[in-house]
Amino acid sequence: MTAATHTPRVFSGIKPSGGLTLGNYLGAIKRFVDMQGQDYETIYCVVDLHAITVWQDPAELKHATREVAAGFIASGIDPSKSILFNQASVPQHAELGWIFNCVARVGWMNRMTQFKDKAGKNAEKVSLGLYAYPSLMAADILLYHATHVPVGEDQKQHVELTRDIASKFNKDFKAEDFFPMCEPIIEGPATRVMNLRDGSKKMSKSGESDMERINMTDDADTIAKKFKKAKTDPEPLPESLDGLSERPEARNLVNIYAALADMTNEAVIAEFGGEGWGKFKPALADLAVEKLAPISTEMKRLMDDPAEIDRLLLKGSDRAKEIAEPILQKTYDIVGLLRPGM
Repeated sequence: MTAATHTPRVFSGIKPSGGLTLGNYLGAIKRFVDMQGQDYETIYCVVDLHAITVWQDPAELKHATREVAAGFIASGIDPSKSILFNQASVPQHAELGWIFNCVARVGWMNRMTQFKDKAGKNAEKVSLGLYAYPSLMAADILLYHATHVPVGEDQKQHVELTRDIASKFNKDFKAEDFFPMCEPIIEGPATRVMNLRDGSKKMSKSGESDMERINMTDDADTIAKKFKKAKTDPEPLPESLDGLSERPEARNLVNIYAALADMTNEAVIAEFGGEGWGKFKPALADLAVEKLAPISTEMKRLMDDPAEIDRLLLKGSDRAKEIAEPILQKTYDIVGLLRPGM
């Protein structure tokens, strides 16, 4: 097998913890939808096994898992065109994750910056899952022989680790190119959406104030209010992009406008350069309501019928297993794991 034989296949996922924000939409889901119509097989996952690396209330986790699935569908992910499922319903993820725990090196994990950020000074008290989850993330991707992984800039290191694990597995077991060298896809004007009250911080589900973020469940009035009250500075928008370099709040709002309107940042500045916030922020609020309010309305409709969400996720998990199981069994054969009768 050579790398060229791998089907062009996209895999990515979102963790169901704390609710979806505009950052999830612009940095991930909108891009997933855009890739759905291209020359890839697209596989999208609600990564609930990753969510439990920190404590989750069981009832809230089930709700959040359905809500993320609703967010995918309401945003335009078509379960008949893409494979959409939740991770826990495809046990092959955890099985391959264990094999990769035995391939990945401790030194690699120690270099993962997201673990350091999340664990902080309490690294000795966090779960082993939080430390080791990058190898499960590698399993999520390689279980499908995915060739492309749309991620935000802060996830690029995890894709690099996935490539390291694939390379070491192939070399250790003389498996040639069994696992492909997947490529991160980092593109678009708002792959990293920042806090509406502090442009130096990423928009987060867990921020102190709800005014810091746009939730994908916010209604039209709330979306408009948050953008109109977003922090800015006294200066009008600059005439060129260079003028945004030291203005994080202004740059963030321009990025968001560009992403929502499918424009370049340069085109936004060409249209609004020299204008004050009294013109730009209402325009941004109107655009955001136009693009996001229908999604929140559809999410609510879907969440009122959880059985339908479960039906779609079950169908997706069956399709995912059809791809995953042969790859997992071949992996077991390569490793030398005995399964009598198989």
